[in-house]
Formats: sequence, structure tokens, C-alpha cells
Amino acid sequence: MSGQIALDLDDAHTEQPSLDGKRVVVTGGTTGIGRAIAVLLASEGASVFICGRDEQHLADALERINNVGKGDGVAVDLARPEDMRRFWSAADAALGGAIDVAIINAAVPAQTPMDVNEGELRYQLETDLVAYVVASREAARRMGNGGDIVLIGSMSAVSRGKGSSVYVAAKSGVQGFAAAFREEMAPKDIKVGLIEPGLTGADFQYPEYSDEDQRKAINAQKMLRAEDIAVATHFMLTQPRRTAVSLIQVEPRVES
Repeated sequence: MSGQIALDLDDAHTEQPSLDGKRVVVTGGTTGIGRAIAVLLASEGASVFICGRDEQHLADALERINNVGKGDGVAVDLARPEDMRRFWSAADAALGGAIDVAIINAAVPAQTPMDVNEGELRYQLETDLVAYVVASREAARRMGNGGDIVLIGSMSAVSRGKGSSVYVAAKSGVQGFAAAFREEMAPKDIKVGLIEPGLTGADFQYPEYSDEDQRKAINAQKMLRAEDIAVATHFMLTQPRRTAVSLIQVEPRVES
């Protein structure tokens, strides 16, 4: 429009580093939150390597990822040390032995220790806490300056509701680990961030919610979509290096 004054917007935003060309691993990237994150980062130009326990879920996720970008992956169970090693060996082969970003996300449901046998209890803790620590270590070993590790925890670490004490223990452990590991990695210019989602639509975690129940809860703003957590992850990863967004808590607007 003639006569319109040009606006100087130089100070209206800050630097936003690109994800194009970044080498990214996403554990638990075949379903739910992990899949949503992998799809979004691939759409931004990142090369993504994912894992999950189910071959069919892996194939389905990779088909979607490769529709928008570039991805590969392997079916493993990160609670098993040999599978953890196999995951990183496969990631090294796919990404050239170095990574820029790690999303540590793979988890299983867990309730109270009174409802499971010792083997199940140990498996839940191995997946939901120990594998987070080991995967974070392996990721940091493969990063140079400017790396990012994002752990996907849970608001269960804050709400600490009854009937989920094992999950609360694991996610409280992730919360504490993230804070301490962040300090340890800071001199290496590796950021460590934690995202704690509230109730988020995911078949694996809430079997009591049918697909229709989840749609209703999401439409009522009582449940988040996995894509909401992906967007929070994207925000955390696209800040200037001087800026550490160390914790994001994402909750449904309406309390259930």
C-alpha cells in the first residue's frame, strides 16, 4: 500500500537456530509423543533415528517420517542392555557416529508396586529411569559443542497421585537426574532440558481411555495431543546457545 511506513522489527524476536541437517535420535519414537517429535523434527530438515519395541509401529512411524523428511530406526527394548547397545550401534551407522540432538522418551506404564511381581517392577524401573540415564550418557558421548539432550518426563513427578507410585518414582528420578546432568554437561556446551507433559493422548499409557474417549477429552481441553509436546520440544531446541530453557511443564487447560 502506498504511503505505508516500513516497520523495523529487528528487535522483535531473537535468533532461532535451524534444525536443518541436525542428526537426531528419538527413543520411543514409534508412537505417541516420541513419534510426534520425530515427525516434526524431520519436517524441519533433521535426519532422525528412532526406536521402539514393536516392528509394525516402527514401520508405520518411519513411513510417516519419510513422507515429511528423512528417518531410519530399529526395533529394540531399551530395558535390555544388549538392545541398548544395538540401538546406539545402529544409530552410529545411520548418523555417522555423531549426533546433535537426543530426545530421551521411551517409557512404559507403571502403577503401584503392590500390583506387579518383582520382575515386572524391575522392568518398569529399568525402562522408565535406568534407560533414561544410560541413553543420556551415550548421547552425550556422541555430541560435540552445541548439543541438546531433551528428556521427556511427566507431571506425575509433581502431582504424585496414588496408584502410580512406581511411575512417580521413575519420573521423579528423571527430574532430579536432568537437573544434575545439566550442570555436568554445561561446560561441554551440551544443553539438558526436561519437558513434563500432563495427561496426553497415547494408547499405550492410558488403555482405559478408548480412542473416542481421548478425542472427547482433547476436544474438552482436558487432555493434550502428542503434537503439543512436540511443539514444546521444538521451542526448546530452537533457542540461542546463550539461552537454556531447562524445564517446560505442559498441562491441559482444563483439569480433569
